[in-house]
Amino acid sequence: MLSLPRLPHSSNIDTLMTADSILPDLQAAILCEDVRAEISGQQTLIGVIGAIPTPTLPIAFFKLCLWTRWCGGSGDFVQKCLIYDPEEDQPIAQAEIPFSLTDLNAHATNVHFFGGVQFQKYGTYHVEILIDDEIRLRIPLPVIEMEIPPHPGDR
Repeated sequence: MLSLPRLPHSSNIDTLMTADSILPDLQAAILCEDVRAEISGQQTLIGVIGAIPTPTLPIAFFKLCLWTRWCGGSGDFVQKCLIYDPEEDQPIAQAEIPFSLTDLNAHATNVHFFGGVQFQKYGTYHVEILIDDEIRLRIPLPVIEMEIPPHPGDR
């Protein structure tokens, strides 16, 4: 689980507050292939991704998901997610989700669904998570060339 450290006590809390809101903490962020809503109300994350090994390019994902959990804030916010290519000149995918936290004890779980994302080259892509246009986390996502093992029947 990825998490951001709490700010030191001596930090200026005014930079995290606006007139009626307090920016929340990003409690967790997980990149995966799917998120399923269970009948119990819980969520199941399928195919957690830390790297993308592939023998050929481009490689495409029919669906790619970013699951995030926010807490410790209050107000109305916009979460934005961008996936940058290795040169980081432009995003290959992006999405936004507005959400609200009613008080400091509330939490919000957001899921970005990216459809048809294609990785065109090998290298380290980056997934950026922003809240109200302020970057909160940057996750490296390597696309790695792998060899196909020879089939036992091939000679």
